[in-house]
Amino acid sequence: MRAQDRISFLYLDHCNVHRDDNAITATDKRGTVHIPAATLGALLLGPGATVSQQAMVLLAESGSTAVWVGEHGVRYYAHGRALAANSRLLEIQANLVSNQRTRLRVARQMYAMRFPDEDTSGLTMQQLRGREGARVRRLYREHAHRVGITWERRDYDPDDFAAGTPVNQALSAANTSLYGVVHAVIVALGCAPGLGFVHTGHVKSFVYDIADLYKAEISIPVVFDIAAREVADISTEARRAVRDRMKDGAFLENCVRDIKTLLTEDDALGGVL
Repeated sequence: MRAQDRISFLYLDHCNVHRDDNAITATDKRGTVHIPAATLGALLLGPGATVSQQAMVLLAESGSTAVWVGEHGVRYYAHGRALAANSRLLEIQANLVSNQRTRLRVARQMYAMRFPDEDTSGLTMQQLRGREGARVRRLYREHAHRVGITWERRDYDPDDFAAGTPVNQALSAANTSLYGVVHAVIVALGCAPGLGFVHTGHVKSFVYDIADLYKAEISIPVVFDIAAREVADISTEARRAVRDRMKDGAFLENCVRDIKTLLTEDDALGGVL
């Protein structure tokens, strides 16, 4: 099964994860649920999740990616195997990011996807980053006004999730869910999460690059919708909202297509997975 044909992600914490035939099972005090392993793009394992060896074997056999994350899903620790049968896309990515000219070209392509009516061909990396920062700040203000809540600024402490405002907590949870799915697609394609074109110096630089393509459509709108309501657990609601935006499978298909478009125009790469 190709990466774009799978469901997006499943977040589990404080449960025992095992295997039952071709299904992953998650058991807690409320009971047991079964998840067909072959349909999973990424299994996000949070605190208190204990996973058996046989469950990991099934994930490996099914080509699903396991990602170990922190509380509320706001930290990434490790991930499992890729679905790719060869290293072709990885080699292309490494070549593109290692050359200043081609690296800037790919970065401009990324911004062109977000600014289809603007000419980004002559912009420097600094100018591109400045435009993106201004765009995101504008989106925050517009959505806050749309739902009628007060917005000051994006502010969060990764070591103290509860200290953030409700909307900042929701943004952290929603973005981390988005990062998890994008991360799963990247490693499934055999690309390197750390070889970014705009973001640099982080093990998830390319994850941040690709995720930024979709925040305006996925995480930012749903977060402000949730923040405007009274909810018991805003981080859980944010993750569910992101999942609901992805459950039809179109996101995975788009993400795979966009990554391949950015790295190469060769249509033959359609058979990489």
